[in-house]
Amino acid sequence: MKKRAAALCGAAAVLAGMVTAVPAGASGALAAAPAAKLAWKKCATGDYPTLQCTTLKVPLNHGEPNGRKITLALSRVPHTAKKHQGPLVVNPGGPGGSGRTLAGFVASSLPKKVAAQYDVIGFDPRGVGASKPALNCRPGHFAPVRADSLPVDAKAERANLQRAKAFADACAKKYADVLPFIDTVSSARDMDAIRAALGAKKINYFGYSYGTYLGAVYAKLFPHRVRRAVLDSVVDPSGVWYDDNLQQDRAFNDRHRALMAWIAKHDKTYRLGTDPEKIEAKWYAMRAALARKPADRKVGPAELEDTFMPGAYYDGYWPHLAEAFAAFANKKNDDPLVEAYENFGAVDAAGDNGYSVYTSVQCRDARWPRDWAEWRDDNWAMYEKAPFMAWNNAWYNAPCAFWPTEALNPVDVSNTALPPVLILQATDDAATPYEGGVVTHQLLRGSSLVVEQGGGNHGVSLSGNACLDKHLAAYLTDGRVPRGTGGADAVCAKLPDPKPLSTEAAAASSRGSTLHGLLGFRG
Repeated sequence: MKKRAAALCGAAAVLAGMVTAVPAGASGALAAAPAAKLAWKKCATGDYPTLQCTTLKVPLNHGEPNGRKITLALSRVPHTAKKHQGPLVVNPGGPGGSGRTLAGFVASSLPKKVAAQYDVIGFDPRGVGASKPALNCRPGHFAPVRADSLPVDAKAERANLQRAKAFADACAKKYADVLPFIDTVSSARDMDAIRAALGAKKINYFGYSYGTYLGAVYAKLFPHRVRRAVLDSVVDPSGVWYDDNLQQDRAFNDRHRALMAWIAKHDKTYRLGTDPEKIEAKWYAMRAALARKPADRKVGPAELEDTFMPGAYYDGYWPHLAEAFAAFANKKNDDPLVEAYENFGAVDAAGDNGYSVYTSVQCRDARWPRDWAEWRDDNWAMYEKAPFMAWNNAWYNAPCAFWPTEALNPVDVSNTALPPVLILQATDDAATPYEGGVVTHQLLRGSSLVVEQGGGNHGVSLSGNACLDKHLAAYLTDGRVPRGTGGADAVCAKLPDPKPLSTEAAAASSRGSTLHGLLGFRG
């Protein structure tokens, strides 16, 4: 496994530090509400003509099954084959990602013979999208131009702190009765209510990103309800959530430097030079220039980081980002940069909703430091090693320092009662670094780890890698998983790097772009 092999050897030490308790009220033994019947209706789109939709009422508090109800929005692509393998519940991550469209994508991207055997089920988790209530704590929270994310003085730090606290206060004011029940355990219990409403004894599960943690928590609470499970781009369950976010920063920085190296290889196109370090210096010079004068009163340094961060998730965005960078650096033309911000960095109402759920779940799931001095020390230390997203990521999560609800304990997802679970992980993934896949492989006895060696994209299956998709299809067909003698059970080569923009290159990356548009960022 080259440079990442050491992570496999060190996994056991990480496991020793895991929280072992399941949060109070999380037990699968809680009383369940009677299973509801689902009334499916057509909600077809041009891309997904067989998509159906419905809603399901579930308890706000699963500890009180006859109490207040909330509504989940569900989608389905029904099976068409005689052989029916039951529901395949899919989740795009986040937390805060809408999953209804993902059902259509998964059903259309799997081999037809495989997809035909499943009812592919998508859902908007509690608080998300078409589910009700849908959270939107502070509309326009990301409106440009924000304060510089780098707290170079007390004034800049105070401005960002006030903004983070204002968000937490707005959530407390608008959703005081709901926030104590926006968490991963509650969403896992929602999944079991979906299973019961589908009339299924067991579910199959396919989760990306945060969806891997949601799936692992579901499997912990309801191991006897899991038939098969695929976890793609895996959250490290030993770092939920403060440590996980710090570890992202190092990996984000590595991916940003990979973009700089890619630009250097294509100097004939971008004319930014052939030395990645000098190109990176030009990027930071662009950041400094935008701090002095934001582009079109929209793109300051924080918005620039927001615009380039998606490139750490998916290298299919690199050609677009490189063109915007080159236009600014070489021609003082900021129009392409503003366009890139609007395409990749700007946050709309759906993004406001997703962020409201993201913070609600992460701040409730686990304890975060309440002393800002700890955040300051940890993030300055990380910035010295990995400056690209260290402080931007810190402010993204900073509402958790002021969150109004009491925190739960992370769930110990270790499991010896499951059928084989298929884990898919790229070695250079930034959003969920490789070690998360390794740790989860160790925690789920009998699981199989398939690695994309050298891959840096987040969400690696159903986006063009035939080797990974072959393992996925085999597993969903009959439960087969590869078995290796070392740490990883199988290794796939990464996809080729993207090429500078052209019609041919755009067509080749279309499926990956569709998937990453559904997965979103930060999750």
